[in-house]
Amino acid sequence: MTALCRYTLARLLHSQRYLPPVLIFLALVTVLTSSDSGPLTSAYGVCAGAMFLSACWLTVSVVNLDEPQARAIAVVSTGRARRLFVADALVALGICLLLTVVGLVYPLIVGQHTVQGMQLLVGAAAQSAAAFTGCALGLVCSRPVVGRPGYSLLAALGSALVLPLVPGLPPLNPLLTLLAGRHPAAELVWPVGGLAVLGAVLTVVAVLVTDFAAARRE
Repeated sequence: MTALCRYTLARLLHSQRYLPPVLIFLALVTVLTSSDSGPLTSAYGVCAGAMFLSACWLTVSVVNLDEPQARAIAVVSTGRARRLFVADALVALGICLLLTVVGLVYPLIVGQHTVQGMQLLVGAAAQSAAAFTGCALGLVCSRPVVGRPGYSLLAALGSALVLPLVPGLPPLNPLLTLLAGRHPAAELVWPVGGLAVLGAVLTVVAVLVTDFAAARRE
């Protein structure tokens, strides 16, 4: 799996398809958190929203790297299509991990906040929840499921913009609602951590669903 992840990452970097989702994350975080003097958890809510969109876009880009014929050859080489989807998800989440560091540190540099350890923990959990959920959405909107790469990306980005706005739909809407409120960070650790776990579960389910859908299309 390590070799497969390295191979997938190398191809992604060579294709430069990671640039749009990474740049949109950096742009949103820069514009929306600069000179912010409100609660740090609210700034991390903005970072989580940007992470969700970027993770979804990034995952679609990773999965859609191969043409169907090339992916079929890769399946034969690795033995199971599911291994490819797991590698795709791990590569996308690995890049999201690097972006999480930016999302945690940048608001501290440009804003005026009193920093506490609990706030950093909430910020890391919130962005993890968003990354997992975005990855799950990107998987089920990828070309092995949708069919055409253009429709695949449109479906992913459209869903990523709409789903957080659906009241009560976990995990994104409750996550953003919690972070937008002025709750003490200590009260947010467990709810936000639980939403991060839910996001991880959704990613596992999305891998299985995408694998099943890809097998049916074949």
